[in-house]
Amino acid sequence: MTSTSPHPNSGAPQRFPVVIVGAGPAGLTIGNILRAASVDCLVLETETRPFIERRPRAGVIEEWAVRGLERRGLADTLLERAQRHTECEFRFAGERYRFEYGQLTGLHHWVYPQQLLVTDLVREYTDVRGGAVRFGVQDVELHDLDTDHPSVAYTDPETGRRELVHCDFVAGCDGARGVSRTAVPAGRARISRGDYGVGWLALLAEAPPSADCVVFGMHPRGFAGHMQRSAEVTRYYLQCPPGDDPENWSHDRVWTELRQRLGANGAPALTEGRLIEKRVLDMHSYVVEPMVFGRLFLAGDAAHLTAPIAAKGMNLALHDAFLLGDALIAHLTKGDDTGLDGYSAACLRRVWDYQEFSHWLSEVYHGPSSGDPYRAGTTLARLRRLFGSPTAAMAFAEQYLGKNTGY
Repeated sequence: MTSTSPHPNSGAPQRFPVVIVGAGPAGLTIGNILRAASVDCLVLETETRPFIERRPRAGVIEEWAVRGLERRGLADTLLERAQRHTECEFRFAGERYRFEYGQLTGLHHWVYPQQLLVTDLVREYTDVRGGAVRFGVQDVELHDLDTDHPSVAYTDPETGRRELVHCDFVAGCDGARGVSRTAVPAGRARISRGDYGVGWLALLAEAPPSADCVVFGMHPRGFAGHMQRSAEVTRYYLQCPPGDDPENWSHDRVWTELRQRLGANGAPALTEGRLIEKRVLDMHSYVVEPMVFGRLFLAGDAAHLTAPIAAKGMNLALHDAFLLGDALIAHLTKGDDTGLDGYSAACLRRVWDYQEFSHWLSEVYHGPSSGDPYRAGTTLARLRRLFGSPTAAMAFAEQYLGKNTGY
């Protein structure tokens, strides 16, 4: 199904079957799925293309998500460049414990920074599949979503002119602070929130990784994490008070805390490097139910925010995109509404499973530093069970990898 709309910069009336608000992993994946089926769509993004191709975000992609991209012709570069991880390491009580989830399940994680995936998806959507996109748009507004004739208005950054696009559906993929989520009227959706009461100092270090896998450090001084991003750059996390100022964390303080919290018998010394990013993330989550309002379908962080505790956010965004892209094609090309009618329920099953796992894992990460001897003791019991019980190990590995096939 193709559109007869003129180029979106022509000033003439515009119409697309689908308008996608937001050019992140969810929005660009939906756009690529639609274009592969010759369905026209328009992607609107408030940032510039160079900005979204450089913006550092998540980097862990679960195998089912990579296979979903691969089936849709969207994983060629990822499969060439991404690192495959089959193990992680827990450090607690001064010791190191290797967790070989690949050996348990036959599956693995892929480490591929989100900005690289976004770059791949933008190139495929615009340069290969000929998708329409407008970067740098301003003042996006969604209209008449609860009717059969929704529309999206925006200000063109080059002309300053107000544009109006008529469509059949709007895919709201513009994140936690975008206009899509706020376009749902109060009372038409329930928003469930969870606050973990801690912050994480997110760091990018211009330094090679100091371990060959992801490392989780549980320490009385707070959680610390080590995640390789490339041969030259490493992501670190340090638990801190929520709302803390990154400027409170000098180079020396950061590396002192990392050495203490990630220290364990036989652990190699950390390789220090210049800190090229410091920001504080307050650990909280929310879920919007349902993820549909009229002709507006929410996807990714616009519908659910998952704290980065279990590295699930980008995977959930891709899951939403696969379901919504396929459902829109079924409706627009075959008149089949089954996928659209079941979209929210199908997404939320995985969303809530991942929320529950993140909640469980948060207690493992943060219990030892809670100041509560009871929480600290039960946390150590969980960790010992993980490495003492094959059943507990398999259950953890399946959740860690998103392996549940019953979603």
